[in-house]
Amino acid sequence: MATANGRTQLPSPFDIDQTWQFLEVGISVMMARRTEGLSYTRYMELYTVVYNYCTSSRMNAPSDGLSGGARGANLVGADMYRRLSSYFVEHSKGVAQCAADLSGEALLKYYVSEWDRYTTGSNFVHRLFTYLNRHWVRREREEGHRHVHFIYTLALVQWKEQMFTVVQKNGRLVTALLNQIEKQRTGETIETSLVKKVVDSFVSLGLDETDSTKQNLEVYRYDFERAFLQATEIYYEAESKNFVAKNSTTDYMKKAEARLREEEGRVEMYLHPTTTAKLVSTCDNVLIRNHSQLLWDEFQALLDAAKTDDLWRMYTLLFRIPEGLQPLRERFEAHVKRVGLNAVEKACAGGAEGSAASEVDPTAYVNALLEVYASSLKTIQNAFRTEAGFLAALDKACRDLMNRNKATGASNSKSPELLARHADGLLKKSNRSAEEANMEEALNQVMIVFKYIEDKDVFQKFYSKMLAKRLVNFTSASDDAESSMISKLKEACGFEYTSKLQRMFTDMGLSKELNDNFRNSTTSQGDDATGAEMDFYVLVLANGFWPLPHATTEIVIPTELLPTYTRFERYYGAKHSGRKLTWMWQLAKTEIRTNYLSQKLIFQLSAYQTAVILQFNASDSLTYTQLREATGLADANLKPALVPLVKSKVLRQDDDAYELNTEFKSKKVRVNLNMPMKAEQKAESSDVMKTVDEDRRMLLQATIVRIMKARKQLKHMQLVAEVISQVSARFQPKVPDIKKAIDQLIDKEYLERVEDQRDLYQYLA
Repeated sequence: MATANGRTQLPSPFDIDQTWQFLEVGISVMMARRTEGLSYTRYMELYTVVYNYCTSSRMNAPSDGLSGGARGANLVGADMYRRLSSYFVEHSKGVAQCAADLSGEALLKYYVSEWDRYTTGSNFVHRLFTYLNRHWVRREREEGHRHVHFIYTLALVQWKEQMFTVVQKNGRLVTALLNQIEKQRTGETIETSLVKKVVDSFVSLGLDETDSTKQNLEVYRYDFERAFLQATEIYYEAESKNFVAKNSTTDYMKKAEARLREEEGRVEMYLHPTTTAKLVSTCDNVLIRNHSQLLWDEFQALLDAAKTDDLWRMYTLLFRIPEGLQPLRERFEAHVKRVGLNAVEKACAGGAEGSAASEVDPTAYVNALLEVYASSLKTIQNAFRTEAGFLAALDKACRDLMNRNKATGASNSKSPELLARHADGLLKKSNRSAEEANMEEALNQVMIVFKYIEDKDVFQKFYSKMLAKRLVNFTSASDDAESSMISKLKEACGFEYTSKLQRMFTDMGLSKELNDNFRNSTTSQGDDATGAEMDFYVLVLANGFWPLPHATTEIVIPTELLPTYTRFERYYGAKHSGRKLTWMWQLAKTEIRTNYLSQKLIFQLSAYQTAVILQFNASDSLTYTQLREATGLADANLKPALVPLVKSKVLRQDDDAYELNTEFKSKKVRVNLNMPMKAEQKAESSDVMKTVDEDRRMLLQATIVRIMKARKQLKHMQLVAEVISQVSARFQPKVPDIKKAIDQLIDKEYLERVEDQRDLYQYLA
């Protein structure tokens, strides 16, 4: 254009040809000749020309709107928009022609170079035509002309139609991309930025026809993503099959793990984030699901060898597919059972199938179970992320293992009994590892096994009986430990489960207070009239709370004990009028000092043995008949009392006569002659189970009445299901036992069968 006074003569805003001719030179510099540069002054001249043209009045001129326009419009721009669009078309066609003979990496480099130049130039042009965008283009779009775009979007539209469509014909551009990605997978070094820029252009070309300010991923997904995922699947199918054929399963897991990491990293390097889920799914399907059987088959070998790292790797791989872990859980459950059964068999030391609990070492048995549990739990924590499914498998396996094994035989009651005996051993003074910290941990271990025991009522009966013995015999290692164990049981099973246990402790405290008061009253009244040295302590136990056997024989209280016995009876009667004391002599223990031997010994005796041995204060030799008459003991009690005395040679037996052995000697000062017999332990187990059976019968009946009282009417199967649900925390009831309890309640007229509906029961108030 001509200049005046050194200034550029700007074209008339009413002449589109002059205006475009002026603008095209500057646009060409921006789009194709950026190295020439564009001064600020020149840029502002171009901007002013666009502004002048768009604001020129056309009130008397024909409308130039794309849709015909309306007379009187103050803003114009259609002709300029069309010429700019034509420029982008011609420019893109020229770029496409130069790419006609290119392929592979050369095509990618050319495409990226031209794309960078084109989008950079288009951005400059977009800003140059800001006024056209802000007013004319915006107005056209608001009037519904969706084929009109803002200038930068217009540039992309023409690139897509004239350049991208040509170079992508027959997938030429994407094929070049996929070749680069495959090279990277095979270990070659590629220019990842090149791949990323091409992929980013696919994303940029996703134009939203309804809103040119937005983008979609149609081009990326249709032209690239589908082909990329298909190529990924083909590549890894071939690679995985070839690798499995030549390598071990553990090596394959490492390879698959590495490949999965690579593909996840590939998304970050040059793919769109939305591809992540599809790529992961494709790789999971090819690398894991297609070879899942191979991994499942290897699982047992890794378990047996305790290969924690490989188990962890297998878990993380199979975790990625929905059905991957279930076979592992099932195999793990079977593994825990098998290992547990073998451990119990070793603990039983080859005992016969179905051997009695008393023939199995309770501590060895419980420790075997705990060792299996601890090792299995450690495997779950280290290899399986403490996953809930594996914990459930462990619970299921332990519930079966700890109730049915070689030690228990066919009886579910053996395991609770053995656990109770183990706890008894822990809580006795004889336990050499009874330190407080060790004791608490040992009790926690007992509760682990207790959690899986089905017949918790059996444990409660045995534990209650053994606790009573520890308290009565003063053999508890620690009151704190006893209280702690009761608290743990209460937390697990509720207050009712431990109410009698707690009452035993209460009685022990009350008995201590009673004895202190009795001793003080005796001291204030003077010594015993006999002058005998005697330390007397009595336990007063509430009837109905202590699982102790009743006396089976009468006894003649020896004259040496009678004054103290009588005085306590009077004292207690005066303090608690209306109460009756029932003396349980079979549980009493005494210590007697000897005066007839050369060495001073202390005999530890039962009350029955005491009654026998004190008879020899009057005579050195007595017949069996004389002893029976003097003591008042029945044969069933007298004979067992005499056996240890004879066996230890405190007494000499000659047919029916018993003579005091004045030459008896012992290496120990305290001589324990009160030795329980194994037959008593077996009889005790039998008695406990009889009590359990009776308690279960009553519990079933009480539960049925409680349910029917609330429901009024209920069908047979529903009633059975509710009963099982309510009592299963105590024991696993058998359906025939429930049916028998229902029949008994019908006989007692608590229930009746509804007429014409034999499976429907009705509660009778």
